[in-house]
Amino acid sequence: MQREEKQLEASLDALLSQVADLKNSLGSFIYKLENEYDRLTWPSVLDSFALLSGQLNTLNKVLKHEKTPLFRNQVIIPLVLSPDRDEDLMRQTEGRVPVFSHEVVPDHLRTKPDPEVEEQEKQLTTDAARIGADAAQKQIQSLNKMCSNLLEKISKEERESESGGLRPNKQTFNPADTNALVAAVAFGKGLSNWRPSGSSGPGQPGQPGTGPILAGASGLQQVQMAGAPSQQQPLLSGVQMAQAGQTGKMPSGIKTNIKSASMHPYQR
Repeated sequence: MQREEKQLEASLDALLSQVADLKNSLGSFIYKLENEYDRLTWPSVLDSFALLSGQLNTLNKVLKHEKTPLFRNQVIIPLVLSPDRDEDLMRQTEGRVPVFSHEVVPDHLRTKPDPEVEEQEKQLTTDAARIGADAAQKQIQSLNKMCSNLLEKISKEERESESGGLRPNKQTFNPADTNALVAAVAFGKGLSNWRPSGSSGPGQPGQPGTGPILAGASGLQQVQMAGAPSQQQPLLSGVQMAQAGQTGKMPSGIKTNIKSASMHPYQR
């Protein structure tokens, strides 16, 4: 009996040591995720996962060792329940359990999950047993393919973002051309005052609007002369008389001649 008790204590000490190491590793990893996430790299995360996986495997080996007694056969019975604060319990549980009362005992001494959780676990186990080996293999391959495609897309997005950050932004405009265009529109800079040689100014003093109208009339006469020479004498003489004798407004006879000049010579 004493031998079994000593073996149980030794197994518990080994188990507590493994659990403490696993707890420290988990605490360190959580601290990195919460406080060093900006400097955390993917290889470092993989190393932390590898460490946790190794510690869990060691813990399972300790539980499955032949010298380790079956803890499921051991029964823990609470001897004293008190709603008062227990300092020894606080120290042993690192401040997680301040009192050992009837409210916390069912949660901390539970050896089986809740009935609802246990029923769901049984249902999942039954559904998994119904799936054949071939169907399960196909589902595994499909899941692996989806994960591979997702990882490939993520890697592609990371490469594109890195290359986009390193490549300088291409300039899509010329600052000199933009400044020249703004100066031309706002101040007329660079615009010439060139006018056609056959046109006169907006008007001489005392003769408002005569130049442009006469220039238009002479142009109409030239076009008409090219088509029908026999009909140009009356029109030409009328325009020349208006140019020589009038210094004021344009007489109505010239307007009539301009309208008649717009007729096509072959329209009968």
